[in-house]
Amino acid sequence: MENNELQDLWKGVDSEIKEKPTDELNLLLLSGTRETINKFAVIIGIDIAVCVGLIIFLTATVMNRQSDILYLINNLILGLMTFLSFLGSIFTLNKLKNNKYNLSLKDWLEQRIELLTKWLIGKYSKLYIIIIPVMMVLIILSIHVYYEYKPFIEVMRNEESLYSLTAGFIVGLFLSYYVVIKIRRYQLKNLEFLKELYDRLC
Repeated sequence: MENNELQDLWKGVDSEIKEKPTDELNLLLLSGTRETINKFAVIIGIDIAVCVGLIIFLTATVMNRQSDILYLINNLILGLMTFLSFLGSIFTLNKLKNNKYNLSLKDWLEQRIELLTKWLIGKYSKLYIIIIPVMMVLIILSIHVYYEYKPFIEVMRNEESLYSLTAGFIVGLFLSYYVVIKIRRYQLKNLEFLKELYDRLC
């Protein structure tokens, strides 16, 4: 890549960039690429932490409600979905951060763009639209029933509890979609930046 091409690229990132040798500009390019990848890694890391916290909560509540079969089923389904999400996040993080030092920057970046594109725009990228409401119902039921100190069936027969559950579901669903959409926009913006870097490398 020519000096002027690298300089044009990084003027958008570092407005104070000065004339630098090609090797130094390549290092800047590598640094910017890794920094952007780390932004994805941080979000995935938060997702992993949330999954672990939820699994711990579900385990603790199940231990205290072993005789409530419906509550156990609710938490088991929620726990399974959370665990699958946890495994998916671990897999993605591992693929994202796995460094093969025999790869060129171009090949290294291409692999990550393919992974992130599949994750954000691929066949199953809209699955969250279905998963969020299902998990929201299960989470609200798990928390509400546990802190009502009543059997699952009794809570579901209580009209006041149903109103509370409905209100909690609506608010929780709105906030969940809002947060997920904001995060996805941020991730797609970073993905486009990586694609731009890749185009320059090509």
